[in-house]
Amino acid sequence: MFADVIVDINNAEVDKIFEYSFSDCQISIGSRVVVPFGRKNIEGIVIGVKNDSEYPPEKIKPILKLIEQTPALTEESVKLMNYVCKTCYVTRAAALRLFLPSEMRKGKVKEQFVRYVELNCNDIQSTINSLRKTAVKQKELLEYLNEKGKSSFTMLSEKFGASAVNSIVTKNLAKISNEKKLRSPYKKLSDERKHVVLTPKQAFAVNSVINTEKTTSLIFGVTGSGKTEVYLDLIEKTICKGKTAIMLVPEIALTPQMLKQLRSRFGDDAAILHSGLSAGERFDEWWRLRNGQARIAIGARSAIFAPVENLGLVIIDEEHDGSYTSESAPRYSTIDVAEYRTKLNDAKLVLGSATPSVESFLKAEQGEYNFIELPDRINKKPLPTVEIADMRKEIRRGNNTPFSSILKAELTECLDEGNQAIIFLNQRGYSKTVICTECGHVQKCQSCDVSLTYHKEDESLLCHYCGAKYKMISACTECGSPFIRYGGTGTEKVVSELQKLYPQAKILRMDRDTTQNKEGHFGILDKFSKREADILVGTQMIAKGHDFPHVTLVGILDADMSLHFSDYRSGERTFQLLTQVAGRSGRAESAGKVVLQTYSPDNSVLRYAINYDYLNFFKQEISIRKATAFPPFTDVVRVLISSEIDEKALETTKFVYDELTLIYNLNRNKFRFFGCMKAPLKRLQNKFRYQVLMRVTANDRKLLDEIFAGADKYKSRLVTISMEVNSNNLT
Repeated sequence: MFADVIVDINNAEVDKIFEYSFSDCQISIGSRVVVPFGRKNIEGIVIGVKNDSEYPPEKIKPILKLIEQTPALTEESVKLMNYVCKTCYVTRAAALRLFLPSEMRKGKVKEQFVRYVELNCNDIQSTINSLRKTAVKQKELLEYLNEKGKSSFTMLSEKFGASAVNSIVTKNLAKISNEKKLRSPYKKLSDERKHVVLTPKQAFAVNSVINTEKTTSLIFGVTGSGKTEVYLDLIEKTICKGKTAIMLVPEIALTPQMLKQLRSRFGDDAAILHSGLSAGERFDEWWRLRNGQARIAIGARSAIFAPVENLGLVIIDEEHDGSYTSESAPRYSTIDVAEYRTKLNDAKLVLGSATPSVESFLKAEQGEYNFIELPDRINKKPLPTVEIADMRKEIRRGNNTPFSSILKAELTECLDEGNQAIIFLNQRGYSKTVICTECGHVQKCQSCDVSLTYHKEDESLLCHYCGAKYKMISACTECGSPFIRYGGTGTEKVVSELQKLYPQAKILRMDRDTTQNKEGHFGILDKFSKREADILVGTQMIAKGHDFPHVTLVGILDADMSLHFSDYRSGERTFQLLTQVAGRSGRAESAGKVVLQTYSPDNSVLRYAINYDYLNFFKQEISIRKATAFPPFTDVVRVLISSEIDEKALETTKFVYDELTLIYNLNRNKFRFFGCMKAPLKRLQNKFRYQVLMRVTANDRKLLDEIFAGADKYKSRLVTISMEVNSNNLT
């Protein structure tokens, strides 16, 4: 027998299918194996098996080892791998790595077994009497096992001594067994199931998804409209049919909350997958899904590759969120992968959002998606009222704090009434920049062309792009002046200022700095939900999906921060973010308020956002996109050339540009823009970056393939070339 194998080397030069022989009947498609490759033995994945080979038998090397008895990948995963390779322009090895926990490769993590000791004798009293009088610990140990039953070897050794345990085992009075132990994340996370009766509109939504002939449904529901209960009911109906489900949320911070609801309803049938888990937890949860012990996968973007079989349903909550598009290779769109996977399985895909992406809403409007609307909050309460604070006027009045007089007044009233508040600012750290007042020098990262952010807690300067950390300066590194000024405000500074204004208030901060481990998100949210804090300050991770009944006020600082980015999606992202964070207020009995601070109070996007007017926002946005030929009416394509040697990157860019110019000249009617330039971030992670930027006819796969092939031929050991289509981040 012969196997087609992809070796685990992410290099275009070995992006081929290699053939090996085998005699082990357990090797099949999806098996992980060890094969000889050059002078090394390396891991690989079997993607095909056959009886015959066109090569002479003596030239075909044998597979050395089958790593697991159960194939790690399904045949569907192999099809999905080919799809990712084709649409994301990456090697097969890079695509296959999406399907496996990274620690699982190279044997970095394995199953965990615990040694247990249990009695191996019937008459315990006679056995104890038969021991020497001096064997006190052995007697106590036997009595303990007789009373408590099977116990762990480690615990017994600590309690009675390892020699006592080994002695009773040697005498055959007890026996040792190894049992697999699952490393279960969020063990303390449990909840009693609440009996919920769906409203007529929720029931209609469930039936609409089930009965539509269309694969994809878009649920357009305002914040607090009960979309989650619709999701849970759909999952229950899917599981009852003997099928599996995948539930995706945009932020790791949201997974504990959703897992809590899934466990209360489905118990151990739900498994969680995301990068914040420990290696062991991720490994065990992954295998529970692969072996069918769990039938519901919950997680962030990467969980779309969960190893479930017989897939019946995929749900993508907050489908508009930019985190569903990967910003590192493979640069896949989660929605595109989900659509392909649901079609392979004849399954249903549900997209849900209060602020759908322009692309998704257009597809619903044109009839490609089944459209479902949930226009009212589940408790019939109105959406929170929004008041605009014009920060230009605040500055003229001499208010140089991050808080407007309106926000301070509302915050005081909120706290006096015993309610909670959320303060949103999408900038972590203490200050965004550190500037010398003498020469104007801004401290920048040594590896990236970006300014460093000051973090006061550990007196450091941090690059938010590459993660590099520097000691805070006491004098300018250019001119030596001790006169340093801080520019911009971050969440850390907001907390500091709030503590001065409200010394009695308990304040929590939630951003990437305070949520380094998986329990970080859960711990902060759990404290806030239990009312152990009065104010929660955070970045966009607090803006989505959270349900805090006692929050009656949301303050949005620098609401127009993302409005002026040089990105065609800046208006859409601003509208979505403001609407989502405003929706955290007034979700229970008390009415909600939102104070939105801005320097652009007359901007149409902000006006639509404060009125929750998605439909008119969409009409404006789609007309602008059509007039300017931006997605979804075209595809924005970027070929990015990077190298640690600037001259090498520039030279290669010229070659790539000349090659792509030939394609441009032959297809001018398919191009709306074609240009070559430095990347917005000229240097990132010690690499110099240039780009060829294009806007081309939407969904022209043949043209995209030509562009990639033309650029790819100029990559080398020193120069990396990648291609992005409709990337969320063109920095």
